[in-house]
Amino acid sequence: MADNSPNIDILIRRLGHPFTDTSLVELALSHRSVGAKNNERLEFLGDSIVNYLMAEALYKQFPDCREGDLSRMRAQLVKGKTLAEIALEFELGDFLRLGPGEMKSGGHRRESILADTVEALIGAMFLDAGMDVCREHVVRWYQSRLESMTIQGTVKDAKTSLQELLQSRKQSLPHYKLLTITGSDHQQQFTVECQIEHLKQGFQGVASTRREAEQIAAQAALELLQQHSQQHSQQHSQQHSQQHSK
Repeated sequence: MADNSPNIDILIRRLGHPFTDTSLVELALSHRSVGAKNNERLEFLGDSIVNYLMAEALYKQFPDCREGDLSRMRAQLVKGKTLAEIALEFELGDFLRLGPGEMKSGGHRRESILADTVEALIGAMFLDAGMDVCREHVVRWYQSRLESMTIQGTVKDAKTSLQELLQSRKQSLPHYKLLTITGSDHQQQFTVECQIEHLKQGFQGVASTRREAEQIAAQAALELLQQHSQQHSQQHSQQHSQQHSK
């Protein structure tokens, strides 16, 4: 961490949990670019915990909700964008420990790094104080988002929507193929192709993460299939009208 970085105690106060072992916080803030002693294991732990805590919170909040809707709502809450928003609320970027290359490339603002660090901090909190304390603080961080969550307002991601559309038509599921990875380690670009068996063309997506590139490719495929459905419906409607007018 740079010498002019804010004191870690400031962040601990913002998080709301007085850590007994502050070295866990320091480890959670350490990106892999600083070396072998980094936050990847804590991130792995925190990822599982935040998924569990949000599943539990949604299960209690929506007693009549079906499993599929609960899964989609949880996906909205634990996705990288939401975690990065929480990181920004804590001004987490100011406290990150980054290697020189990552620091120069603006890693303290990168959504994926911010999201991973929030997960690492959740893992650190769990190790420091256990699940009950972790639940108390994480649910508080998410409180406004949980309160605004509605079943109707849940938006399916493109990959889920595409899969469900193809399943409803009893067609083969899409296949995602990684075509290229370009750029430096700190600024990679992933090109992914979504392949659908009965269509003769592939649909490409390009983004800074493979997951996002897959979503972009899926969205392109979904839009074409929906366009075909609309055209088919219009043709059917016109034929019906012509037959009715005879």
